[in-house]
Amino acid sequence: MLSTRHGVRVLGPTDLAAFLDLTGRDPVVNVFADYRARTTNLEPRWLGGEVWGRFRDGELVAACHLGANLVMVEATDEDARVFAERALTRRRSVSTIYGLQAPVRAFWDVVATGWGRPREARWCQPHLEIAGEPAVAPDPRVRRTTRDDLDVLFPACVAMHTEEVGVPPDQGGGADLYRTRVSQLISLGWSFARFEDDRVVFKAEVAYASPHAAQVQGVWVPPDLRGQGLAAAGMAAVVEQVRRDIAPVVSLYVNGYNTPARAAYARVGFRETATFATIMF
Repeated sequence: MLSTRHGVRVLGPTDLAAFLDLTGRDPVVNVFADYRARTTNLEPRWLGGEVWGRFRDGELVAACHLGANLVMVEATDEDARVFAERALTRRRSVSTIYGLQAPVRAFWDVVATGWGRPREARWCQPHLEIAGEPAVAPDPRVRRTTRDDLDVLFPACVAMHTEEVGVPPDQGGGADLYRTRVSQLISLGWSFARFEDDRVVFKAEVAYASPHAAQVQGVWVPPDLRGQGLAAAGMAAVVEQVRRDIAPVVSLYVNGYNTPARAAYARVGFRETATFATIMF
């Protein structure tokens, strides 16, 4: 049922076409929501949460994915505030809020006092895209990983996640769940790495993909090997393989303060198209 005040309701399978039209307004920025819709059909039991839609004159104009991740789609600041007011009627269940900086900030301004202090807020995360050939030579030793690689790859994934997020993904009994996620990405053909002497020297994964775009995450080089060009050449190889086999545009977002990573992506040919923000609990 529509909220009589704000025109907001929970979306379901009958809304899928309208929702995909909405994500299609910027299919690269909205790749997470597009992927989630296509893989769950907007069925709450598969979403593990809900997707809210805001309607104006019968047309879906904005949406909010509310699961482990809270991500808004084509939301203005006003839409974000409306979603936030609705979110305040329930206990916080999300672990991360992320997306375009402006609506994330507008949402947070409303829920901040009710949802508690976040563990960290990253307000400047350039969103990058590449839709052509990489500008540097791809590393020919970067390849798709296989299940045989899992025992070597998993510690590198844990190290990357701990360094990036600040919390080990395998703590508190989470090791099996995280290992399952790494295995899933391998099975999908979304995990890429270069190995030397049973050691990962570069790795990256596709986190989400649609017919329009793929979003890369987990880019990592061991600390003692950084500054040698492994990241740029490795990402060039990932871009080449992803554009060939998965989606025509490759995207990612990076912390604004991570100057070496931003320089590596620029060398590959990524261009900045937006600014994201992430709030972590």
